[in-house]
Amino acid sequence: MAVPLKDELDIVIPTIRNLDFLEMWRPFFQPYHLIIVQDGDPSKTIKVPDGFDYELYNRNDINKILGPRASCISFKDSACRCFGYMVSKKKYIYTIDDDCFVAKDPSGKDINALEQHIKNLLCPSTPYFFNTLYDPFRDGADFVRGYPFSLREGVATAVSHGLWLNIPDYDAPTQLVKPLERNTRYVDTVLTIPKGTLFPMCGMNLAFDRDLIGPAMYFGLMGDGQPIGRYDDMWAGWCCKVICDHLGLGIKTGLPYIFHSKASNPFVNLKKEYNGIFWQEEIIPFFQQLNLSKESTTVQKCYVEMAKQVNEKLGKIDPYFVKLADAMVTWIEAWDELNPATKVSAKAPTK
Repeated sequence: MAVPLKDELDIVIPTIRNLDFLEMWRPFFQPYHLIIVQDGDPSKTIKVPDGFDYELYNRNDINKILGPRASCISFKDSACRCFGYMVSKKKYIYTIDDDCFVAKDPSGKDINALEQHIKNLLCPSTPYFFNTLYDPFRDGADFVRGYPFSLREGVATAVSHGLWLNIPDYDAPTQLVKPLERNTRYVDTVLTIPKGTLFPMCGMNLAFDRDLIGPAMYFGLMGDGQPIGRYDDMWAGWCCKVICDHLGLGIKTGLPYIFHSKASNPFVNLKKEYNGIFWQEEIIPFFQQLNLSKESTTVQKCYVEMAKQVNEKLGKIDPYFVKLADAMVTWIEAWDELNPATKVSAKAPTK
C-alpha cells in the first residue's frame, strides 16, 4: 500500500528526552523523515529507536546555522520546534509532542493521526459559509440545502489542527480546579474555522502546508529569559489565522485524536502563563481588529506588516512585545535565507 506524501512530509519533534515513544508510532511514522529539535543541554545525547530516518539539531547546531539570527529561536521551551519548520525542505509538516501516544477510536482501532491530517490538508476548507453537516468533503457528507453553490469549491487548506484524548490542553487555573478531568469523548468531526474567528491553536498534534503558511508558523519568544511561556503555539495560531483569512486560505480542526499521556505541573504552568493570562485580554482584541494591507500579498509580507503592528500597539502593554516584534522580523529574514525559493509564498487570490 502506497504511503501518502512519503517524500513530501517531515515530522518535527521537539524534545529533551530519549524518544522511546516513537516505538508505538513506528507503523505510522517509520516511512517518513523526522526532524528532531533537541531543547536544553546540547551535550546530552538523545536516543532515537533504530530504523527511523532522522536528523537532529541541538542548540549548538541552531547557533551555527543561523548565527546572530538564532536569537529568534526559543531556548528551554518547546517553541524551539519551529526551527524544524525552517530547515525542512518538504511541502508538509506534522509536529507532535513526545508525550503524545497513539489513541484508539471507539471501536478500539489504533488511530493513524498522520493519515487523517493528510486527508484534512488535501481537501478544501470552507471558511466563508458554515456547513451544518461539518466537513462537506468527508465521506458520507455533503453541502446542506441552502449552501451557496458559488462557495462550494472551497479554498486551499493551510492548517490541520488535531485534538487529544485523556489529558486536555487546559491552562493552569483550569488544571488546578479540575485536576482529575480527562477527555474521553471521541467526536467524529472535522470543522473549518470560519473567517474572522480566532482559535487557541495547540502545537502537540498539528499539521500544515509549509508552502502555503510556513513562514507564519513562528512560535515566538518563550522560555528561558522571557516573561511568558506556554503561549508559543497560540501566538502562531493567531498570526496564522489572520494571515489565512487575508490570503483566502483555510484552517481545519477536529480529527485526528492523539492520546495525551502526561499532565504538566499546574503550578509550574501558572508561573509560565501568569503574564499571558492578563495580556491575552488585550492580545485577542488586537488580532480581532488587525487588518493587513492589499500590498501584503505573501505570507512573508503579511508577517512583517503584522510585526510592525505588534511593535506599535502591543508594545504599549510591555517591552516584551517590542522584542517579540523584532524577533518576528528576524525569523522571516532567517526563513528567507534558508528558503530562498519560497520568498514568493502564498499569494492573495485576485478579486
